[in-house]
Amino acid sequence: MLIALDIGNTEIVAGVYEGSALRNHWRVSTERRKTADEYGILFLSLMDHGGLDPDLLDSAIIASVVPPLTQTLEDTCSRYLRVQPIVVGPGVKTGVSVKYENPKEVGADRIVNAVAAYDRYGAPAIVVDFGTATTYDAISRDGEYLGGAIAPGIGISLEALFQRAAKLPRIELVKPPSVVGRNTVSSMQSGIVFGFAGQVDEIVRRMREEIGGDAFVVATGGLAELIAPETRTIQKVDRLLTLWGLRVIHQRNRPD
Repeated sequence: MLIALDIGNTEIVAGVYEGSALRNHWRVSTERRKTADEYGILFLSLMDHGGLDPDLLDSAIIASVVPPLTQTLEDTCSRYLRVQPIVVGPGVKTGVSVKYENPKEVGADRIVNAVAAYDRYGAPAIVVDFGTATTYDAISRDGEYLGGAIAPGIGISLEALFQRAAKLPRIELVKPPSVVGRNTVSSMQSGIVFGFAGQVDEIVRRMREEIGGDAFVVATGGLAELIAPETRTIQKVDRLLTLWGLRVIHQRNRPD
């Protein structure tokens, strides 16, 4: 079995694959001060609760955008899960040609998402990832990673409103009953939900003009299911897209 770890700024998403079947997956908070021992106990507990035997793990793969935690999770894999992980980065075969001016600047998660989108949905494609930042990634008809756009994430935007506007409260992020808010909370919900939906549609429209009007649009990330129904362009929500991409990359880097 393979354990795949996607280390993001807000959450770590972990999944265990047996072949191409996802046996179980979890989301845990990213905590930079946690040690390898703490993460080790956590993942062993999650696997036990999910009915999975960690002794059956024979491989691991990590994609990380949090450099201080990369080594920590590598140590967790080797000491507690007893597997030596592949870390997505230079020298790892992804099967995708990166056309970014400086490929080292591209977050590992964005490349992994591109691999997964190309493998599952074909090309051209656009991936919208609602994470700490909202990222847009374009894959050409030939399966090349072309680049994309980065915008402030929904959580960051909400927190900025709360911190910078004295009279605005922290709110629950749900779809409001109408775009015209009748109170402060619903007005903020309207601005965030419909505002981000509009952002998605406009950036996707412009990307399609550049890479091909038939580009398939897939969304992932924790808030994809909230925003996607309010857009005109997102065709599929795949919350576990990154885990699938990690599985594909691991397959391409197996010694056999």
